[in-house]
Amino acid sequence: MERKVLWPVLVIGLLLVVAPFAIGLPGKTAAGQRMLNDFHPLMQPANVQTTANYYYKTFVPLGALATQFGQAAQNPQMQQQLKPLMPMLGPAMPIFAKVPAGLAHYKPLVQTMQANVTDYASVDSLPNFELFTWFFVIPGVLLMVLAGYGLWHEHEVTVRRTHPTPA
Repeated sequence: MERKVLWPVLVIGLLLVVAPFAIGLPGKTAAGQRMLNDFHPLMQPANVQTTANYYYKTFVPLGALATQFGQAAQNPQMQQQLKPLMPMLGPAMPIFAKVPAGLAHYKPLVQTMQANVTDYASVDSLPNFELFTWFFVIPGVLLMVLAGYGLWHEHEVTVRRTHPTPA
């Protein structure tokens, strides 16, 4: 094999070994694996459905009720009727006022969870992310060994002795 082909192979191998460490791939893949592990119970189809059910069947109706109650509490006639309950309801009024904003805030989360159950399962089925660094390092080392072997052996000179034949 020609020497000029082996040098780029050696450099490519070296880059495959160095690049993952230069960009911090081991730490990033470890963090990705931890995140997948942490989200595993939350992103199971049954759990996502339970979360969506709580949101749509409990909290959304509660939001409508909180809005209606807040509006009713502003009505002077209703204030008289609610007066005996106000010691108990008074502390809840600021909370009721925040419910619609909370529903708006959490709706994209619930929708994103529902939309990504299959994608999460696909990503979660991949090999452990912490192995990802080695998908670069092992081929890089092999390329460096092969190129280094070829470059070293090209320097060896084979001396052949010829024996004169009697004439």
